[in-house]
Amino acid sequence: MKKIAVFASGTGSNFQAIAKACEKGVINGQITLLVCDKPDAKVIGKAKDMNIEVFTVLAKEYEDRAAYEKVILAQLRGQGIELLVLAGYMRLVGNTLLEAYPNKIINIHPSLLPAYPGLNSIKRAFEEGESETGVTVHYVDSGMDTGPIIAQRVVEIDDEDTLDALEERMHQVEHELYVEVLRKLCED
Repeated sequence: MKKIAVFASGTGSNFQAIAKACEKGVINGQITLLVCDKPDAKVIGKAKDMNIEVFTVLAKEYEDRAAYEKVILAQLRGQGIELLVLAGYMRLVGNTLLEAYPNKIINIHPSLLPAYPGLNSIKRAFEEGESETGVTVHYVDSGMDTGPIIAQRVVEIDDEDTLDALEERMHQVEHELYVEVLRKLCED
């Protein structure tokens, strides 16, 4: 069973979907650590409710990204973490973690990359009148949403869609696709 650390900064809906899939045995892994950079993030309460250890670390307390990531790396190594899963983690990952976990850091992004990298991807696709968007799971590299793609799933944008309705559908697809990808990665 792979030991997983989830990195999150927000509400934690993907975190929760992954944790439930691990509990049910759908994913042959266990989330043993949540790494969070926002002390008031809702994901922290979800992790505590599921008895998952939380490590909150604030980047502004360190002189640079390398120092910040070294503290995280010590936590990861101390727990024997094998796979890093970004789920709404709003920071770029630096060389300290990338070199320690080559091809072992994955992210989910709400667009069909390479289209709409970065923030507000769903809103940008919606406002630009796209007929479809989607969800991408990819390996993390030093760029913003530029790593090798593992899987993608298309989400149609209907004429009668509101932004809220599209975002809700996108989140459902994210939860399904992330669990599917993690199930396969944890089999290997």
